[in-house]
Amino acid sequence: MKEQDIPTPFYIVYESKLRNNLELIDSVRRRAGVEIIMAFKANALWRTFDIIRDYGFKFTASSLNELQLGNKHLLAKAHSYCPAYTDATIGRFLEGSSHITFNSLDQYHRFGEMARQAGVSPGIRVNPQCSVIDTDIYNPALPGSRFGVTADMIGDSLPKGIEGLHFHALCESSAEDLARVLEAFEAQFGRYLHSIKWVNMGGGHLMTRKGYDVDRLVDILSAFRSRYPHLSVILEPGSAFTWRTGDLITSVVDIVENQGINTAIIDASFACHMPDCLEMPYKPAITESIGMEPDNSLPTYRMGGNSCLSGDYVGDWSFTKPLQRGDRLRFEDMNHYTTVKTNMFNGIQHPAIVRCNADGSCQYLRQYTFSDYESRMS
Repeated sequence: MKEQDIPTPFYIVYESKLRNNLELIDSVRRRAGVEIIMAFKANALWRTFDIIRDYGFKFTASSLNELQLGNKHLLAKAHSYCPAYTDATIGRFLEGSSHITFNSLDQYHRFGEMARQAGVSPGIRVNPQCSVIDTDIYNPALPGSRFGVTADMIGDSLPKGIEGLHFHALCESSAEDLARVLEAFEAQFGRYLHSIKWVNMGGGHLMTRKGYDVDRLVDILSAFRSRYPHLSVILEPGSAFTWRTGDLITSVVDIVENQGINTAIIDASFACHMPDCLEMPYKPAITESIGMEPDNSLPTYRMGGNSCLSGDYVGDWSFTKPLQRGDRLRFEDMNHYTTVKTNMFNGIQHPAIVRCNADGSCQYLRQYTFSDYESRMS
């Protein structure tokens, strides 16, 4: 099956692009002597996990579903972190984990001994109170954050039995952002580092983005390891694994005009299928357009989703010629934080998911039907 023959809408994931990312991440892992694991909150397309297994990457889980997915399809145990474990969930988390991070001291006091008895290494999430993220919804270091404990809450020494510290303060960030957060982390929590076994530096390390200073990242990690040679260092990026590895292919189904604004309605939805475009918000690249900046001397369109939500649109893009019904449009980089966030609001049919193999052949990973919508609603 060839890509051009597949009816829209569909997500497509490219094996060759995914392998390029995995090879870069693997090189950082080897050069810096750290462990890098995959966060499913950015991507959970388990039918691509056979590719990831080739490189031996493990995973982090924040829910029982993520835990079970990684246990089953990556054949590994999780580094688990959940804002709050319960009596009903803690046993299953411990069964499927090698490491577990607690979000509060109370959570650790409730479940830490259970973790140790189960042979799972317990840690605590800490908040270095260093904000390098501009978008508040993704910023765990905002005042009043519900994530992690501050140094003043811990006191002079860590509670007995804690083996690791975990901080997460980045989101699609640079190596220099990590350097800033790490400086704050060491200043506030450095006195505890001699008594633990591992440090988890969380996610948000977008090392596969064009222009990211990979050498600087390796230097930062190597220098930290030289200061604390007894510590294992863990990173758990999400976006970096699947950055620019897939797109959403749609078609124009109508053109409407209102008060001088032309809207191209597509057979997909921002609210349902590209939710971060509205949540963050951000404007995605469309391959067929002239670029990110519109040129009003050219045919220019707002893109409208095919749902009944008034705000289901993003704009504007310009094209070298007027759009027509049936034109295919490629919304770029719609693999990470996309399929994991989709919904079936308005009963909009979910796009199919397609894998493009290294030889150029394509195959459906999943096609959706009415039964998928019906089973969610009953």
